[in-house]
Amino acid sequence: MRYPRVLFLLLFLCVPWSQIHADEWHYSDVERIVAVGDVHGAYDALIKTLQAAEVLDSRLAWSGGKTHLIFTGDLLDRGAQSRQVMDLVMRLEKEARRRDGRVHLLLGNHEVMNLNGDLRYVADAEYAAYQDMESKRDRERSFKEFQASQPENGVESQLRAESILRTEFNALAPPGYFGHRKAFRHNGKYGKWLLEKPFIVVLNDTAFVHGGLPYFVTEHGLEGVNVGLKNDLKYYVIATDRLRDQRVLNPIYRFKEIPAVLEAKRDAGQIAWKSQELVQAALDLTRSPLHTAIGPTWYRGTALCSALVEGDVLAGAFAQLDASRVVMGHTSTVTRQVQQRANGRTVEIDTGMLAERYHGSGNALIIEGDRLTVVNEDGRTGLSPVDHPILVGYESIPVDEDILAEFLATGDAVELETEGETRRLVEVRSNGLSVVAQFRESPDNGVVPEIAAYRLDRTLGLGMVPVTTRRELDGQSGTLQLFPANAVSDAELVGIKDQIDAPCALDKQAAAMRVFDALIDNSSRTPSTMLYSRDEVLLMLVDHGTAFGAGVPWAGHSPYAGLTIGEEWRSALGKLDDATIRAELGDVLDDEQLDGLMQRRDALLKNSTADASH
Repeated sequence: MRYPRVLFLLLFLCVPWSQIHADEWHYSDVERIVAVGDVHGAYDALIKTLQAAEVLDSRLAWSGGKTHLIFTGDLLDRGAQSRQVMDLVMRLEKEARRRDGRVHLLLGNHEVMNLNGDLRYVADAEYAAYQDMESKRDRERSFKEFQASQPENGVESQLRAESILRTEFNALAPPGYFGHRKAFRHNGKYGKWLLEKPFIVVLNDTAFVHGGLPYFVTEHGLEGVNVGLKNDLKYYVIATDRLRDQRVLNPIYRFKEIPAVLEAKRDAGQIAWKSQELVQAALDLTRSPLHTAIGPTWYRGTALCSALVEGDVLAGAFAQLDASRVVMGHTSTVTRQVQQRANGRTVEIDTGMLAERYHGSGNALIIEGDRLTVVNEDGRTGLSPVDHPILVGYESIPVDEDILAEFLATGDAVELETEGETRRLVEVRSNGLSVVAQFRESPDNGVVPEIAAYRLDRTLGLGMVPVTTRRELDGQSGTLQLFPANAVSDAELVGIKDQIDAPCALDKQAAAMRVFDALIDNSSRTPSTMLYSRDEVLLMLVDHGTAFGAGVPWAGHSPYAGLTIGEEWRSALGKLDDATIRAELGDVLDDEQLDGLMQRRDALLKNSTADASH
């Protein structure tokens, strides 16, 4: 990473060099770990959670002994008591260290946003908590700069009426706004503290991070992330602080506005020579991976992609970090409980602690040796992480997969009349719940490829085929498959895919689909059989009626050439032995189809490209 010369001087003058390497990022032999996800200013819930985890006593003092308490970021934003939360964590850091314990705070995207001036999620009540740090002089000076920056208005008044401007200004900068900005400067109380924090910490064999472990972690390693991205953040904050001190930037300008403001002033010749390098540095650093899903604070692939889509990326990060598990926040769990997936390799602990916003509660994950337990703010202890539910096709249905399958099989089914729709769609109702499913008639020979595709998907752990069950409709035997009404097809995304910021990358999902289709001999995949959920843009695969041929398909060439199959896929295919295939699919495929599936499994393992690292 290359940085403008002036910023190295700024860093040397403003931030002691030792701080860059002062963070402790890797601890071994930690007997007890307590991890807490996104707090978002939920001070009261946090207190109850920490007390339930036995690291905080009734006097709100540290009682955890040698425990390592780790916060995976997002202490602030949205909740009114964000400042109280930070003050508590700052105090506990000192108290824990005196008793041979540790408190670790990781930088989440909301800490980064408050430092760099991206304030779209700061509540007015959060600003109000900083009124004691705000001076009337600073507020009035900023207003005058704001007033002077307004465009001319033709032959009428040069500036709009002051009362109108003040109303607009106060909306942009509520009471306490300037105290907040002062507190989050590089040398402010909270800014200086946060700029000392890492993005990733490894305790024993567990990596802790806010968003997830993207390929960036594999490329740059622990030091590359905690030093390289930290420098991006420090340099940006220092540069923009200096530009405000030099009156080049008004404090009311937010992160996303700053590039346009600086470029406009530079083009107009309004940047003094002493500020030009700072301006260029600020512009360059707005493009840092720190601010995007490439980096570990915004990344959601670890939490949302299935193991067959994300597993090799995760393995690469683990190798770099010397870890075998990751614990993360950022993505609120569907169940509002601590969740795990990929055989416990990923654990999600953002349970929506700020109840008025996320409708969850405070939970703490406790790791003692190989044992993982959970405590809740209500005092419930000894809980276990729940399995991450398969989300494909679910919309917001509040039931697990087994219950949903039973619901499709037994609920009241009414066929829908849908104009222009070639699919037979059915509404299934029971006990106040209603879902839409697609009915397909099954052949009389006992072969049910839709059920086979669904079962194989779950056996592999792919998670792309929606819940499918046998069902009779109007005397016809067939299958019902969940069909979310809000899904969009791949055909509808043509031309805009590059503009979609899918949490689980579309190209990685498509690569996993191609391997699955080669395995099941599905040569009829079309964009209309590739559906995406609107919320998380997760790929759903439907219409497998012509799949599961006999033997290796497409005579004359190999359909496996060029398929990328990493170690995660190899492991899954290796576990798909003949006995498992016959046990799972023997009642829905005939012998020739089962043999063909086995042949294709072997061909995939033999002829594919073994690289799916990113």
